[in-house]
Amino acid sequence: MLEVAVIDTAAAAAASLEPTRSRLLAELGTPGSATSLAARLGLPRQKINYHLRELERHGLIELVTERRRGNMTERVMRATAQSFVISPSALGGVAPDPRRGVNEFSARWMLAVAARLVQEVGTLLDRSARAHRPLATFTIDSELRFASAADRAGFSTELALAVATLVARYDSPQSEGGRAHRLVLALHPSITRPAETATPADTITPADREN
Repeated sequence: MLEVAVIDTAAAAAASLEPTRSRLLAELGTPGSATSLAARLGLPRQKINYHLRELERHGLIELVTERRRGNMTERVMRATAQSFVISPSALGGVAPDPRRGVNEFSARWMLAVAARLVQEVGTLLDRSARAHRPLATFTIDSELRFASAADRAGFSTELALAVATLVARYDSPQSEGGRAHRLVLALHPSITRPAETATPADTITPADREN
């Protein structure tokens, strides 16, 4: 079972988002059969079987084993991943395109860039799995607190300069044996309150009010 899998088709996305199938995916983090799932969810086994077939058809669950139960064969299934991410490619023509309206200070452009990241890494993961080769990646995930909006602006300026310096030092566009890589850095306020209790004011800090 994978830690994370990317769903890249509209049909698979629809299958994963259907309420009963979404619950089945969560339940199948550990292997189970239609009989055991029916008992846990309080639904008819025939209905569970129908949903399992749809999930299996889209590669969201897989067969673990088969075992005889009286005059029937019971299929034990499990999810193909612990969690799933839906790629923007599943949205087709309405998927966000970061090439439109480039603006490093725009939160919406950040979302478009993040969406592209999910799509491209999902594609690369699929290709590396089929080639039985590891995918070379590097991720930094950190959190910091700014005392003021001025500090945040200063940090952004210095970070941009540091990245530009490193890119200039290591970028080798003419290298015949090299391979292009994409670098994405994102800085945004942390979410500190759950959605059900958050208010619009939660997106503004005292430091923001200085400007």
